[in-house]
Amino acid sequence: MNKDTLLRVAAFVTAILFLQTLYFKFTGHPESVALFTTLGVEPWGRWATGIIELIASILIVIRTTSVIGAFIGAGLMTGAIASHLLVIGVDSNGDGGTLFTFAIVAFVCSVFILYSRLDELKIILKLKK
Repeated sequence: MNKDTLLRVAAFVTAILFLQTLYFKFTGHPESVALFTTLGVEPWGRWATGIIELIASILIVIRTTSVIGAFIGAGLMTGAIASHLLVIGVDSNGDGGTLFTFAIVAFVCSVFILYSRLDELKIILKLKK
């Protein structure tokens, strides 16, 4: 499998992970409400996170904006991982660590995209002339 194919797979895996949680966030599913209540940011944190994940999902699958989507995704998942480790716990609502694992996978995929396209990221962040 070549590098471009791996990047596309990483982008689609991340987008799928983000998109599959949107139903829970936008419909006010009890597990999602409980999670964001534990974090003290219900409901606005749930809605904002869902909107940002939707934006990141769209950006990450478009080749010309995938670095921006990966940057947003890595930031989101850094927050999700920290929230699990510091507040929620790895096992959220008895899910056996599934949400935590999804956050790790999305984070790793996002960082892989960022690292693979580091030159593009530097240009976007104006770190390279």
